[in-house]
Amino acid sequence: MSDTAPDTASFRSAVGGSLRRSEPEILQVNVGKLCNQTCAHCHVNAGPGRSEIMNEGVLDASLRLLDSFPTIETVDVTGGAPEMNPGFRRLVSEARGRDLRVIDRCNLTILEEPGYEDLAEFLAEEEVRVVASLPCYSEENVDRQRGDGVFERSIEALRRLNRLGYGRDGVRRLDLVFNPVGPSLPPPAEVLEAAYKEQLSENFGIVFDGLITITNMVISRYESFLRRTGELERYEALLRDAFNPATIPHLMCRNTISVGWDGVVYDCDFNQMLELELGGEEPLTVHTLTREAWDAHSIITGEHCFGCTAGAGSSCGGSLT
Repeated sequence: MSDTAPDTASFRSAVGGSLRRSEPEILQVNVGKLCNQTCAHCHVNAGPGRSEIMNEGVLDASLRLLDSFPTIETVDVTGGAPEMNPGFRRLVSEARGRDLRVIDRCNLTILEEPGYEDLAEFLAEEEVRVVASLPCYSEENVDRQRGDGVFERSIEALRRLNRLGYGRDGVRRLDLVFNPVGPSLPPPAEVLEAAYKEQLSENFGIVFDGLITITNMVISRYESFLRRTGELERYEALLRDAFNPATIPHLMCRNTISVGWDGVVYDCDFNQMLELELGGEEPLTVHTLTREAWDAHSIITGEHCFGCTAGAGSSCGGSLT
């Protein structure tokens, strides 16, 4: 747990005070930091050597939150590579059994790993929305950010998803995720989406539904990268200067309950990585969270929040304006 929350005057001043919650609509569950990749931009600092994995007891309690918060419509499953958690499929199936939408934050290459040969078919059968990382349609840029050979394996995984109806049938939704390779803001999503669709279709025969653009956050591995390259101060200034008040009503912290692998509750995935727990010295968990407690605690904000309010805005769902 952090000793103090970086709830600085500059961000509070920019948004006009504290952020207010709306009805919780999304339960975002980080089921662990174990991943088959090590990406340069990863704010989770996930990788093959991480041992943090959500256990069955926390998973069960996370599912019970769906009964305590009936306004939740979507279960957003993330990691690491969330599919590497042994309880991933049960979490998905039980959420779908409640007639809720389920999102799998997929890195694509996991679909090509030994032991996961039937994963794509499982996702298709459950009609899970796949939100897949592909930071560029260029092999050079993808491999530079995510590792050698990742682009080629990602293309094979996308072709497999297309064969199962993803991006084609209007039921199995496939969205791709763009992160800037360098310290800059994403370009307009609609312009970049058109380029992605043209390049992936013409060069690889791949189709998808939409493109999500996400601003790289000054957290964890990406913050270390910025420090090493001498870009930290410039990038932080870029985010502050690009503050857009029109993003405020749509910030994900307002309608999302974010659950860590150990069951601690946060306002958002980014606060989770900074260990900014709700409740402070006595953090709220999936075992203790109630609607009254949720309403009673203010949203924790800080300088990192400028990453969500810069330009067109950024959230796990993409641009906000």
